[in-house]
Amino acid sequence: MPRGSRANDCRGSDPPPPVVSRRRGRALSVATFARVGRPAVAIVTRVGRSAVAIVAWVGRPAVAIVTRILGRPLVVIVALVALVGRPAPVAAGAQQYEDLSAAVRSALTAAAADPAVAEPIWQSRAYRIDWLAQMSAKLPRRHLPEYRERVEFLTLVRYEAQRAGLEPELVLGLIQVESGFRRHAISSAGALGYMQVMPFWTRLLSDGDPRQLFGMRTNIRYGCLILRHYLDRENGDLFLALGRYNGSRGRAEYPNAVLAAWQRWRFQPTSPLPAPGP
Repeated sequence: MPRGSRANDCRGSDPPPPVVSRRRGRALSVATFARVGRPAVAIVTRVGRSAVAIVAWVGRPAVAIVTRILGRPLVVIVALVALVGRPAPVAAGAQQYEDLSAAVRSALTAAAADPAVAEPIWQSRAYRIDWLAQMSAKLPRRHLPEYRERVEFLTLVRYEAQRAGLEPELVLGLIQVESGFRRHAISSAGALGYMQVMPFWTRLLSDGDPRQLFGMRTNIRYGCLILRHYLDRENGDLFLALGRYNGSRGRAEYPNAVLAAWQRWRFQPTSPLPAPGP
């Protein structure tokens, strides 16, 4: 090649980057994603709604950047996997406002305002240790990472459930369905906290400040009292009371979801229970 040609001009410098067509680049992106395989699908599925929400919040520029870097087919695949990975929603709804009689309102207000918090009832010390260990192992670490937090949460749930005449494991199943154990969960209907209590209850039973429903004790106490109230309204029919709690009375989706979750939280003692006293 003659002296001064383009080949000699490139000597000592980096070679020019290879030219890859847009179509081939997209094919490589899809192939790379396919090689990553099942772990990538699991990660995207786990991210789920949070990833979709973040992209939606950042807006169109972020989508354009991701598409430019990774290729549109990959973006479509990720979006589809995230959509498939979302848990199927139960019947949407929330407690419906109702006029309470003076006696019912007074009783609920007094129960909600009672400052006393005592230790729940345990059949024995061994039972307490066993119950807390089993229930703690089932709680999501993402929202209650520390063992001390889980014990505090479970002790409070057990106390407030017993105080309202409810099974603690039923309340845990309801919390699982309602909020997934997220303390600051807010539904599309405006329900708040662990047990997704509607803000109007604070106007009926206290000072009307809905922010108190993000407090663990207040939220769980209100939720247990409301479910007890609905059970009394429905003459002990748990199926109808759960439907009323969710604002979907007469429909099966929500009660069935809570009852199925309740089975997951059933306690199986590993040591024999103490014999009842005379």
